Parts: sequence; C-alpha cells; structure tokens
Amino acid sequence: MTKDLDGRDVRIVFFGDSFVQGVGDPEYRGWAGRAVADCLAGLGVGPEAVTAFNLGVRRSTSADVLARCWGETAVRALPGADNRLVLSVGSNDAVEEDGRPRVAPEACLANVAALLDGARERGLAPLVVGPPPVVGAGAPHLERVSVLADGIAGICAGRGVPFVGVTRELAADRVWTAEALAGDGAHPGAGGYRRLADLVLRGGFRDWLAQRHPVAGTGLT
Repeated sequence: MTKDLDGRDVRIVFFGDSFVQGVGDPEYRGWAGRAVADCLAGLGVGPEAVTAFNLGVRRSTSADVLARCWGETAVRALPGADNRLVLSVGSNDAVEEDGRPRVAPEACLANVAALLDGARERGLAPLVVGPPPVVGAGAPHLERVSVLADGIAGICAGRGVPFVGVTRELAADRVWTAEALAGDGAHPGAGGYRRLADLVLRGGFRDWLAQRHPVAGTGLT
C-alpha cells in the first residue's frame, strides 16, 4: 500500500493496446512509465507514492478492453484508495480487416462511454489519451482514427473527463513517424514514446494526478 501525495493511496490502472504497453521501446517504459516517472519527479516524491499497473495488451480493441477491464481492476484497486483509470483505445478499432474496421466507429464510442461510466460507478477517476496513429497503415487509417479521436474527445467533454489529444500531433511528429517506419510500421522506439509522454504531461496528466478527485461509487466489482 502506498501512502503519499497528501496521505493518499494512489493506484493507477492503464488500459489499452500495444501503444499503452510500450511495444518497441528498448527501455521497456513506454509513454505510461515515462509520464508517471516524470510526474513524480516534478512533484518531488519517490516511486512509493503511486502504484501504476500497465494493463496494455497487444491488438486490444475497445471491445477487448471493456470485456476485461473490471475483473482486472478489481484485484488492483482498493476500496477507499485514490483509484484512477487511464484509457487509450481506438488505434486497433480503426485497423481494417476484410475491408472494414475491426470495431465499427459507433461501437467504439459506445465502448468508451461504457468504460468511463463504469469507472465512475466504481470510484475510479478517469483520464483518456487519444489513439496514436499507425503510421504504416497510411492516410486512410489516420483519417479513421482521427475521426474516432474527435468522437472520444466529445464523449469525455460531455462527462467532464480529461482528454489528451495525440493523434494528429504524432502523425506530424518526425521522431514518432521515423521510428515507427524503421520498425514494424506502428510502434516507435524510445524517442517516439518520449514524445507521446510529453504530450500526455502537457495535456494535464500531472495536474490530474496531483489533484484530489472526489468520485462516486462504493465498490469495485
């Protein structure tokens, strides 16, 4: 149990796909690890201040995350603690298989809404990071995932949930695109994940973590 940051027991579950997991990073930290480490350093506290669980899974869509989220959260969050959920989905939803997206746009948005509503019901303060682009999939994927990102931003705005847009920024970032194309066409290396972590930090992650969040809900199941 971690006790710091004004006496809070802070626990963050990160849900999403291989970008959340940090696939391709030779340092095995990804953007989530970098964002938490930088945030704690900026707040002047040590690694015992926050327990962060990276639950990203390769190829996961929003439907996959919704199916596993609450069971995996229940064994990591703690009633009475300052429990948080960081969500980033959509990149795999927008990948085409057999001529159509793996998850239809309206279904993806419904899944995100269900995840945010479920988080609030269970007492987890949510934050959403937009879906990164799959560079090797070209302009059609970028268009689909950009539209999804806008829809997800709207869902977050309607619920008062912080949203960090990264899709178009990363698509135009030379480090992200060069590293992705030098690898498997999707995942960057350390430099690209550093750029994504910086976007997340500039987008309000540090303030979100430092602020005490009163949330509704009494249970985690």
